[in-house]
Amino acid sequence: MTTTAQQSTPELVRQAGEQLSHLVRTELALAQAELRHKAGQAAGAAGLLGAAASAAFWAGGALTAAAVLGLTLVVQPWLAALITAAALLAVACVIALAGRSRLRRLGPLTPQRALRGLHTDVSVLTHPTAVATHPERT
Repeated sequence: MTTTAQQSTPELVRQAGEQLSHLVRTELALAQAELRHKAGQAAGAAGLLGAAASAAFWAGGALTAAAVLGLTLVVQPWLAALITAAALLAVACVIALAGRSRLRRLGPLTPQRALRGLHTDVSVLTHPTAVATHPERT
């Protein structure tokens, strides 16, 4: 292979185009991998929220009946129903807050590493004399 000093301008332009094409494909693959990973985590958190809603609904029906019947021995029926409903809502809120907390820990769903890499690539292309290192390649 010839050195850069011996290559013609069209050859250098062709190589730059190939390298740029490869770089863009690599950055897009990184972005896709990041999005797949974050989507999987978000799906797990959404599953928890769905499970919380389902559990609150079905358990609420059965427990409401049992709790109301049990509490009517101590308080009036309307108060027994109110106490039971409040307790079930408190449980549902705790489960929902756990799911929301998990979603918040994910951070933004944008592919941060890929965006940083693209910004670095653009910086290198717009200022080729500046020394820049790619965060994923150092």
